[in-house]
Amino acid sequence: MDTKEDSAPVSMIDTKGITKSFGKLQVLKGIDLHVNKGEVVSIVGPSGAGKTTLLQIIGTLDQPDNGSIFIDGTDVRKFSTKKMSDFRNQHIGFVFQFHQLLPEFTALENIMIPAFIAGQSRSKAEKRAMHLLKFMGLVDRAGHKPNELSGGEKQRVAVARALVNHPDVILADEPSGSLDSKNKAELHQLFFDLRDQTGQTFVIVTHDENLAALTDRTIHLEDGQVIGETTKADR
Repeated sequence: MDTKEDSAPVSMIDTKGITKSFGKLQVLKGIDLHVNKGEVVSIVGPSGAGKTTLLQIIGTLDQPDNGSIFIDGTDVRKFSTKKMSDFRNQHIGFVFQFHQLLPEFTALENIMIPAFIAGQSRSKAEKRAMHLLKFMGLVDRAGHKPNELSGGEKQRVAVARALVNHPDVILADEPSGSLDSKNKAELHQLFFDLRDQTGQTFVIVTHDENLAALTDRTIHLEDGQVIGETTKADR
């Protein structure tokens, strides 16, 4: 029999008091953010609000001036540069607006790259990559290079690459910003399919109102501060 404690949400991301300045420009002004495991959370706001900077800091690609960052209970600010790089590779997946696939490698090889960085054998990495290609409906595109793929296919390969090391969280920065409406809808549905089937956690920076409206919570950022949030119950 489940207890309330057993069914309580599990924290995946916790930030407190995150600040960041570039020269005299303060971009983030004390950001507190909480994301539970299995949540799909969007971050919205006008250009220059600090959305991408916040995502990069959560993803350990950049360091805040002040504040704390815990991912799945781990204080990532205590890591050395090498340990932080290893943690990022194994626990955080990234999806960017322009896929950033390496043009000289096939779809299968692009997906395998983070697994190789993590020290996995080729056979294990290839098995995982093929499993993800099957999930994405792209098995027949495994041997194709990026210039032979459509925009939607490239983004699905990028999502598969982000997932290859079984990360705790996927951070996506305008993931559907370069796609047409059909491919946008398919990519958005893919995020929720992954959450429903694997419990994957997503934090998505987006200007797409349709995507934001689908997410469990929307964090509203303006002038480097959280000015509110919207849940599904509020919509």
